[in-house]
Amino acid sequence: MKYKDEYAVKVEGLRKCYGPHPVLKGLDFQIRRGEIFGLIGINGAGKTTALECMEGFRRYDGGRICVNGRIGVQLQSASLPAYMKAMEAVRLFAAWKQTKPDPSVLSALEISRLQKKNYGELSTGQKQRLHLALALTGDPEILILDEPAAGLDVEGRTALHGLIRSMRDRGKTILLTSHDMAEVEELCDRIAVLHRGMLVFTGTARELTEKAGGRYQIRIATEEGEASCTADNISETLLALLTEYKQQNRTVLDIQISRGSLEQHLLRIARGG
Repeated sequence: MKYKDEYAVKVEGLRKCYGPHPVLKGLDFQIRRGEIFGLIGINGAGKTTALECMEGFRRYDGGRICVNGRIGVQLQSASLPAYMKAMEAVRLFAAWKQTKPDPSVLSALEISRLQKKNYGELSTGQKQRLHLALALTGDPEILILDEPAAGLDVEGRTALHGLIRSMRDRGKTILLTSHDMAEVEELCDRIAVLHRGMLVFTGTARELTEKAGGRYQIRIATEEGEASCTADNISETLLALLTEYKQQNRTVLDIQISRGSLEQHLLRIARGG
């Protein structure tokens, strides 16, 4: 079924059990057209099962999934025949989808450097790049990425993040999972936190911080050293500290204020905090 509205994907009451054990307990969320949406949670939360249901690889027991557009999928655990060359795989996928390889995608992912190598000779990062190129074959409107940067070096991650943003800017909808919360915070327009088969939060990373961030952490560096404290009211506490430092003729070199990382918030939710 297709929805003629702003949403590329709608998930309503999604349920899945393995025998008597419920894994997904009635998920409800929507992914807007042209956004990067992150599905996050600790191991065992149900992320992989949810993705497999949305990709059509696994039957679900209740609810419905409505997708409005062609899907491209990059699986973390995908594999190809060991003696297949990278460009052979690209041409095979293009022929299957009745299209031609996109030179701009192959260039951005540096697939030309891999064309003479067998799949079994590729590193983990090189396989990730090839899998992403295959997922982008046929110019899908919706892209599902499972740990897309796993195994990539810093340069590869930077290039991949740039490619993901450019796809979003071209109107593509991207659903990704990642254990790297810095990556999630950098890339995702919105996130959904999955915990024990239930969605416990949907919104922006900033909104999650407001909900789960707790007290402010303040660190002030001076020539004499560093001092840190926590506060509920950042403005009053910081003003009092700076006033005290001024009275003591202490030069402030740096101030850092945070409410914890996305990873800390995720762990707090998982522990019921």
